[in-house]
Amino acid sequence: MNRRVQDYLSDQVAARPDVKAVSDSVGVHLTYAGLDRASDEIVALLSKAGVQAADRVLLLSENCVAAVAVLFACWKMGARAVPVNARQTETEVNRVIQHAKPAAVFLTTSVSQDAQTHAARLAAHAVNGSYGSLHFVAFETAPDDEGDVAVLLYTTGTTGDPKGVMLTHANVCFGGMTSANLRKMTGDDVIYGVLPMTHVFGLCSVVVAAIYAGATVRLAPRFEVGKLYKALREGVTLFSAVPQMHALLMQFAKEQGLTALGSDTLRYVSSGAAPLDPTWKREAEGFYGVAIQNGYGMTETTAGTSATNNAIGNPDTSVGPALPGIEIKIDGDVSGGGNGLGEVITRGPHIMKGYYKNPEETAKVLDAEGWMHTGDLGQIDKGGLLHILGRSKELIIHGGFNVFPPEVEAALNDHPMVVQAAVIGRQKDGDEEVIAFVQLANLDDLSTEELRGFVAQRLVGYKRPKQIILVQALPAAPTGKILKHKLLATFADQLD
Repeated sequence: MNRRVQDYLSDQVAARPDVKAVSDSVGVHLTYAGLDRASDEIVALLSKAGVQAADRVLLLSENCVAAVAVLFACWKMGARAVPVNARQTETEVNRVIQHAKPAAVFLTTSVSQDAQTHAARLAAHAVNGSYGSLHFVAFETAPDDEGDVAVLLYTTGTTGDPKGVMLTHANVCFGGMTSANLRKMTGDDVIYGVLPMTHVFGLCSVVVAAIYAGATVRLAPRFEVGKLYKALREGVTLFSAVPQMHALLMQFAKEQGLTALGSDTLRYVSSGAAPLDPTWKREAEGFYGVAIQNGYGMTETTAGTSATNNAIGNPDTSVGPALPGIEIKIDGDVSGGGNGLGEVITRGPHIMKGYYKNPEETAKVLDAEGWMHTGDLGQIDKGGLLHILGRSKELIIHGGFNVFPPEVEAALNDHPMVVQAAVIGRQKDGDEEVIAFVQLANLDDLSTEELRGFVAQRLVGYKRPKQIILVQALPAAPTGKILKHKLLATFADQLD
């Protein structure tokens, strides 16, 4: 029998109804039985508004209990949940609305000023229940004929029409179960949920995984380093984040004169969405007191494709072997050197159904044998571990040599004054220049010349940045992931 995502909630209601499932920043706390009832309240609201199975329900959200209740309500009635971060602009939201044509929109106005702004524009009205408070508006639309789709997640492209990644119930169930098993989650775990549920990492690897395991999730609407630091010292056992969050937390502790987190409960820390560098990994493990696990995935692969399970101190900076039930291989040889470097392709129960109403784009990435062509460059070592070297589109060819941005970023991040770095290529005079954008806690701490000298000891000449821009903040998505496509425009006035 094929399982559906709401079955994970039903399992916990049957086994441990009175255990806390979710809590949030506005003081809403629900047990598993309470979350089940709250989602039923939203099912009733949607049904009264005429929403049917196969309709799309847009959730303009920042993390809170009400958002979880909306997701499970959609799944119970067979609707497609469309989570979108409330911090997106009116233009970005309108593009998704025009493409998805939702029958209803929920907005998490209790935790998000941006959601309040969208609610006023959409003429939504307040609704209240055991889930807390939301705003809601219904529209006239028609169900689609896409079959089994649990969630539509719109990817953040730089141009063109939005692409809605269709994940089935089987995809989401597999992603949640696999993440929970990887982390050895149990009903005793407490997870800090700051990764947005509007992103596949926060949705599947945190929320669905926790409910599969019967754990408790403390939801945070936004990354605030002081609140994160406090939470990690007060009972949290698992923390999944992107490297930028880890870097800013360590910087915060350093500013307090602390070199270690000092948590008695934290047992698992993972990093995703960007490569690790060895120096940073050693520092982070010393700070947390536990191993830093790494992984690889994307929206189209329901978050997880591979992951490590290393002991503390292991110098491995790969993204680990393929997760159980998943195949990975390398396609082609982009370097021409016969060293096994090529595009990472993968297949298995984690692969999306396709892009919503976009068979042409689907055909570009999903082949007839079920392989997903990721667009990422990688190698598989003799031990079967996958190493990601960057996006194929981000490969810089300078003077005829291949320059992989993660390698340059790792050299920059080795400097103790650097919080994080982002490296891109820029076309100039028939070649590509290596440009580095480097975030410092204090711009007076380090000069460009000092950093150049530091990097010169670590990189051959053709890999060294032509220009280094020192900044106090880099443009980032709600997940904390650096938005590289915005770097040139954001810092245009500082570029040569």
